[in-house]
Amino acid sequence: MTLFEIIILAIIQGLTEFLPISSSAHLILPSEVFGWHNQGLAYDVAVHVGSLLAVMIYFRADIARLTVAWLSKGFTANQSADSKLAWWVILATIPAVIFGFLLKDYIEVYGRSALVIATTTIVFGLLLWYADKKATLAKNITHITWKNALIIGIAQAIAIIPGTSRSGITMTAGLMLGLNRDSAARFSFLLSIPVILGAGLLATVDLIQEPNGVDWQALLFGAVFSFVSAYACIYLFLAWISKIGMLPFVIYRLILGVALLLFVLL
Repeated sequence: MTLFEIIILAIIQGLTEFLPISSSAHLILPSEVFGWHNQGLAYDVAVHVGSLLAVMIYFRADIARLTVAWLSKGFTANQSADSKLAWWVILATIPAVIFGFLLKDYIEVYGRSALVIATTTIVFGLLLWYADKKATLAKNITHITWKNALIIGIAQAIAIIPGTSRSGITMTAGLMLGLNRDSAARFSFLLSIPVILGAGLLATVDLIQEPNGVDWQALLFGAVFSFVSAYACIYLFLAWISKIGMLPFVIYRLILGVALLLFVLL
């Protein structure tokens, strides 16, 4: 990849990992539409590390609080709100692990096409619009139950299909369950931590078996620009989402989806 491609893909990864518009779709599209070279395993690991560091640093106080609560009260009968929330993050992660393990190879072969991405971008964009329009916004993150967490976790597992958007579908599920926008977003971001970590570790295992050399400059630029764009994205999204709602992202998804359909069909 050229330096320009390295930086643009890193920024795309950082932004779209947490916005409800699908990071996998935007990382696949440059090669499909512009003929860019595949970024490779090492680069995938680097940009995931950047995104992971961004979300962990932003939520460092939450992570510390939930970890302490889980270790101190998570295995007792006297659960606190924080220890329960820590358990719900773990519970909601399990479906993604199972679906990812069972369907990863199938999705790699049949799911990474512009037609699939266009379809899921439109369909799940409309579903996000419906959820936001009908949302009661009555609950905050402390009201999440184990059933809510499991439903959101199953929704997250569906995001293995490119174009769905992990953050988009988990926020959609959260809104449908009555969470306010800020709480739906925060729970989605907390769920991203084990998922991104797991994806990064799997890619690292594959990378170890990769015989080709590593472009360390590409990895450094990828990680740095992914971190910066991801951190800015999280900060701005949480600051604005309660005011602007999901409609701007729905409109973007519909425009992108239609443009992709035209690209495929014409």
